[in-house]
Amino acid sequence: MANPKPIPLEVLAHCADALKVLAHPIRLHAVDLLSCQRMTVGELAEKIGKPPAEISQHLSKMKRAGLISVERDGQKAYYSVTNPSCTTILGCIRKNFVK
Repeated sequence: MANPKPIPLEVLAHCADALKVLAHPIRLHAVDLLSCQRMTVGELAEKIGKPPAEISQHLSKMKRAGLISVERDGQKAYYSVTNPSCTTILGCIRKNFVK
């Protein structure tokens, strides 16, 4: 197997920023839930057991980082995972940390 080419520093810096955003248990939990189905802030808050305002702040950070997106349906806003690296990271967590 040939040695892969080194990843450019700019790419690694972008990845580090995204990982910093994900490196929070509530955000990881939200991404895990959103990888299964789209949900509203209220639905996520209920499943995670935190106030909607707190969940909304976490979602805003993840949205700014380009990890999730929001889709409006009437008066409801549904969040979903749009960056496939999120599900890859969750798969790595399941493989290496879930017993």
